[in-house]
Amino acid sequence: MGNYYSDVEGGKQAVGGVQQSPTATNNNNAGHNDAVEFFYRSRGLHQRFARVELSLSAINLRDRDIISKSDPMAVVYAKNIDGKLEELGRTEVILNSLNPTWIEKVTVAFQFEIVQPLVFHVYDVDTKFHNIPLKTLKLKDQDFLGEATCVLSEVLTKQNRSLTLNLRSKIGHVGLRNLGVLTIHAEETVALRRVVEMMLHCSYLDNKDIFSKSDPFLRISRIMESGGSIPICKTEVVNNNLNPKWKPLCLSVQQFGSKDNPLIIECFDFNSSGKHSLIGKLQKSVADLEKLQEGRSGENLTITSHHGHKKVLKGELFVDQFCEKEQYSFLDYVSCGFELNFLDYVSCGFELNFMVAVDFTASNGNPQNPDSLHYIDPSGQLNSYQKAIMEVGEVIQFYDSDRRYPAWGFGGKTFDGTISHCFNLNGSAGSFEVEGVEGNMSAYASALHNVTLAGPTLFGQVIKTAAQIASQYVSYNSKKYFILLIITDGVLTDLQETKDALVKASDLPLSILIVGVRGADFGQMEVLDADKGQRLESSTDRVATRDIVQFVPM
Repeated sequence: MGNYYSDVEGGKQAVGGVQQSPTATNNNNAGHNDAVEFFYRSRGLHQRFARVELSLSAINLRDRDIISKSDPMAVVYAKNIDGKLEELGRTEVILNSLNPTWIEKVTVAFQFEIVQPLVFHVYDVDTKFHNIPLKTLKLKDQDFLGEATCVLSEVLTKQNRSLTLNLRSKIGHVGLRNLGVLTIHAEETVALRRVVEMMLHCSYLDNKDIFSKSDPFLRISRIMESGGSIPICKTEVVNNNLNPKWKPLCLSVQQFGSKDNPLIIECFDFNSSGKHSLIGKLQKSVADLEKLQEGRSGENLTITSHHGHKKVLKGELFVDQFCEKEQYSFLDYVSCGFELNFLDYVSCGFELNFMVAVDFTASNGNPQNPDSLHYIDPSGQLNSYQKAIMEVGEVIQFYDSDRRYPAWGFGGKTFDGTISHCFNLNGSAGSFEVEGVEGNMSAYASALHNVTLAGPTLFGQVIKTAAQIASQYVSYNSKKYFILLIITDGVLTDLQETKDALVKASDLPLSILIVGVRGADFGQMEVLDADKGQRLESSTDRVATRDIVQFVPM
């Protein structure tokens, strides 16, 4: 199985049970899109639709690889009235499998009074794209494995809410008829914030390898009322270890249903061929797992022989930690921090406009070194700056009609040798805009090759530039509101100049979200945030009209 990347290391990552960061939005996995939710709710439409979660699996896919098998990924689209396809979400990549069962879900807003055509595309992801996050993967570069179409209501009206479709070539293309089948299962979800976080480990697992030890991972599935099961998450792979301890697992109520729902927990030995060997399994509910933790006891794994006999194994599963808590979304963190926040503007019909400013000061560390905050990991693991750009941008851009926005850097030495505290991230002298989150990510990666990290850390120029843009839309008829995202690791050198700029901007349709990366001293950011009721004052004793800053540590 694979996660967000298509190489073997990506196949060893966890899927579906990873704790979300405060800025995460859960666009198409087991959660829901906070931006979409607020968009409908602010327009009084929250009773007109239900969120439906689609689970996908396929059988007998075409094998497009020569040495190994296809590495399939599914993409779900809504087909609009004009015939254009709008992407709703993507699954993870599963390595070397012609019969994949994907864990990542795709969430759709179901409106019973509207016919909602869906289109499903299945691709074989080329391993040369192993260092590219799936969300930014260009589908035209992948091998097309087949297409299926249906109407959402077709799935929901089936007795078990599952629909199996034949995959075929794209409309208008002559090709093979037997491309396999795709099964879609739908479940209505409820937006609940309650999550369960657990730490699991196993001991004395059976060894499935000859020359080394097993590489175990867990897959957890929920048993459905119809009798089948749906995988909801898998852990990362622990290499060469018969006593593995996995990273914390975070499951939402949407994933496991209720604490008493039975879950199937399977332990596999990972094989790069895609043929993972079952080490053992057990069936427990979340409530049962909580009792294991309270009793500090383990539960033996079992395995069923070819003759149908169940054998109790020496290997045991333990729950080291168990806790229930609320998981807050990006909008929860941000909207509570602004005195007159951007959600108020959105609910009144304002269009949001996104801006980004990235810290290029030397305190981030040499981008060539793995311990640098700007290090671009060849495996595709996002650094803190990339995470903030992607996660916050994906929420905000939902409201931005053209999805083009300014992107700057500050504190870096540009190509002409001068240190700039507000330079265009895309390297262009005449245009500071990038196209969507993908364009922003690309411009950021390119800038790291063309800009030398320098310093000091100054916010003033970036805030003044953003305020100048926002000031152009201060009129009765203009309905634009601006969000400036500043991502930084350091201590400000121009605290008073920053205060002056913020106080001056407090009359404008502008809010500023500061995301702090690494564990630096962010005391100054708390001052700028002004959440304790102390309004910012400028050097001329002017008091800010409102609090326009929200600080969030990454």
